[in-house]
Amino acid sequence: MSSVSSPETAADLAAVAALLEMADRLGIVPLLERGEPVTAAELAVAAQVPEEGMAGFMSTLVAAALLVPAGGKEFKVADDFADRIYQAGYLTWSLRANQPYVEHPAEFLRDPAGAAALYQRNGREVAVSSRWIGSQGFYPAATETILAAQPKRIADLGAGAAGLLIDLLGRLPKTTGVALDMSAGACQEAARAARAAGMGDRLDVVERPIQSIADDPTPVEGADVIHAGFVFHDIVKEGDVFDRVLRQCRDALRPGGIMAITDAVPYAPAERERRFSALFTYLHAGFMNVELPPEEDWLDRFRQAGFDQARRVPHRFPGGRLFIATK
Repeated sequence: MSSVSSPETAADLAAVAALLEMADRLGIVPLLERGEPVTAAELAVAAQVPEEGMAGFMSTLVAAALLVPAGGKEFKVADDFADRIYQAGYLTWSLRANQPYVEHPAEFLRDPAGAAALYQRNGREVAVSSRWIGSQGFYPAATETILAAQPKRIADLGAGAAGLLIDLLGRLPKTTGVALDMSAGACQEAARAARAAGMGDRLDVVERPIQSIADDPTPVEGADVIHAGFVFHDIVKEGDVFDRVLRQCRDALRPGGIMAITDAVPYAPAERERRFSALFTYLHAGFMNVELPPEEDWLDRFRQAGFDQARRVPHRFPGGRLFIATK
């Protein structure tokens, strides 16, 4: 994409994002992401659509260089498919997952509380687009940290579609996990994805808000690693609840366990980060009533919760940080 002009790059990204959105709606993206050859007949069965229609859609994916022929009637994803998913994630998150905010800015400026009650995001849209961004934007740092800990039990708070957990369990065959999320749609997608990956018996899906951990830490008890991806900022204004959740997580961890929070800092000033960070910060502050804490505030919270050590690691995701604390 670096060899074309900016307008062409924008058109390229928009087209790819739209095609991948359709593929996701058909439920075939997980099958394509495996990288194995597939046929139109196989994808048609998975999507529950006529084979002829699926063949036409696959021909379009070939024309767009998302799929390539693999011999006979089989096709496989192009070598840069993972990169395309990652890039499209930013567009789908910005415009699809946050569609209620993009479409109704005036209402939010006039009456933030009233508009928030009327216009809410679709949990599945948020989960899927976040997984696409996370594939390269923030999962790698968290994955490296968690794999190094060699955990027997992993708890992921705000797990969304459980993309991170499913990947980790695939690399740690003796490990079990629990995916907690407040969105029914995200939990359904997580359960479906776990079954499709053959991990339904190793991954528990719990439909609960992260705040519930303050009073009932059962889902995280006995974990070697507790990860939270972009959910703690949602409760930052609930000061006491925020701190109680952190303390409960610290107490629930096994000795030597770690808590890894993937989140964002406000208005990151670096040139690489500033544009998307500005959008991310404004959407949260202006439409979700969420003020992102600065880096030092995150580290202070860990110390106050009783963790022995706390540090931060930058993410590829603009404005993203991985905060790691050890019990």
